Amino acid sequence: MDILKTTEKLMSMDENTWARHSNPLSVYTRFSILPLFSLVFASIDVLGWWTVAALLLVSIWTWLNPRIFPAPTNTDNWASMGTFGERIYLNRHKESLIPRHHLRMCQIIMTLHLLGIPFWVSSLVTMKYSLVVLSTLWLMFTKTWFVDRMVWIYQDVKDLNPTYQSWLRTEKQQSHFRERPDSKTSN
Repeated sequence: MDILKTTEKLMSMDENTWARHSNPLSVYTRFSILPLFSLVFASIDVLGWWTVAALLLVSIWTWLNPRIFPAPTNTDNWASMGTFGERIYLNRHKESLIPRHHLRMCQIIMTLHLLGIPFWVSSLVTMKYSLVVLSTLWLMFTKTWFVDRMVWIYQDVKDLNPTYQSWLRTEKQQSHFRERPDSKTSN
């Protein structure tokens, strides 16, 4: 079972949603989700039954995040290319363009990430706040490492598929489209 593919289906990620999610604001604010879940669970004694409402709000934020920001005009940045690489990685079973060394490294990163989850859950159950912080940081570190690998994948395979190339839009391209030819006519 591919956890990332299952998550993509649950999130209902279509072409438009992926385009919006490539906005760096979407990518960077998405990093707030795990700390928010950690905070909610770590505050269960304070929140009581309001924990359910807080979990619902964080879940709504998780779903809304890739949808609320506009598609960026410039995608020549780490965050945007991270989402492009993720799309390519999710499509790896249909189109095997990703070099083996990247796939091997993704497996290592995902394994390290998954190994952190039981520690995170355990720290939340036992309410050991220092472990909540450490395990949350570990999961954030491995997630960031994974996104960085996705950027690398995108950079390595973008020239192999015209669709992948079309996702990259630079400031230079945008200014070229905005320029208008000189309308002056010579006398």
